[in-house]
Amino acid sequence: MTGKPLSREELRQIIDGKGAAGRIPMLYDLWVHPWTYGEEEAKARAIMEEYPMDACIVPIRMPNLYEAPADDPEYRWMNCDKPVSDKPRGIDEEVALEDFEKLDEVLASFPSGDYPNMYPEHPPEDGRYRLACWFYWLFERHWSIRGMTNALMDFYLYPEQVHKLYNALTEFYIRLIERAKEENHADGIFTSDDLGTQTGPFFSKEIFRTFFKPYYKRMIQRAHELGMHFWLHSCGNIEPFLEDFIEIGLDVIHPIQKHTMDEQKIVEQYGGRICFWAGFDVQQVIPWGTPAEVREEVRFLIDTYYRKDGRFMLTAGNGINQDCPLESLRALYDETYHYGLKKAGGILRND
Repeated sequence: MTGKPLSREELRQIIDGKGAAGRIPMLYDLWVHPWTYGEEEAKARAIMEEYPMDACIVPIRMPNLYEAPADDPEYRWMNCDKPVSDKPRGIDEEVALEDFEKLDEVLASFPSGDYPNMYPEHPPEDGRYRLACWFYWLFERHWSIRGMTNALMDFYLYPEQVHKLYNALTEFYIRLIERAKEENHADGIFTSDDLGTQTGPFFSKEIFRTFFKPYYKRMIQRAHELGMHFWLHSCGNIEPFLEDFIEIGLDVIHPIQKHTMDEQKIVEQYGGRICFWAGFDVQQVIPWGTPAEVREEVRFLIDTYYRKDGRFMLTAGNGINQDCPLESLRALYDETYHYGLKKAGGILRND
């Protein structure tokens, strides 16, 4: 391996804005999917293994919509079998709960946060920061149950049911956070909630502050009470919500998506008040750029976000699959490591 991972203490220091480390933290492995490379999977994994991964990921087994594990038939979001659809639909238009007035029936058999095998893996302590991870927080879970069109209308037509659902989810997630600390000594909790499109959020500040902010605040506060950071992935342009996220104590935001927000403007306005887990562009540079252009973009991101007090880490903006040439994948890891050393004042190789 080129170099060694940063320590738990170094990453906590960076997130808290108490100082940068000897290089830029890199956490690409969570987003790289080597199995999509087919016959070249081994080559992709070899690139990943050559460079450090500065956090230990602790996966969380979340309930599926309909399918329950053999050891607990109630560990699923819906207390019914998957309905048979009479026509094909997009994934965001699959509707598990057609009648939102029947939400109480679903909540009556909601999965338990004490499900024994919620943490199927217990990675050994290796000195790295431990990040417990699940995907789909509030809005993503909401639309996966109701379908996107219904979910966007529910805030206006069924506000009481939305609050009931979000409260039940919050109670489940809080128990999940507590167990992450108890069972895996997690330093942070990471989840996703895509709130933005390419041009702006899905909904207004008023909707966000009424239906999301109070529940986000409860979960973030509980994580802080346990000595944990809270990390959030949210695709799209979410700039209108950043001030609110900072107010309720969100520690890490990802990815500040390329082409939806102006990175330099974001850094000028919010830098130093929240840790940016900057996401490398996977829509244009990864599939279409040359390795030289990948390296150029890495340098741009590091130059834009780097602060001597920390508050900056680097990763991919979303999943990296086989549309990323292996030469570009290597350039991404290599430039991040070596230019990250140079920027932070570490020892740079001789090219």
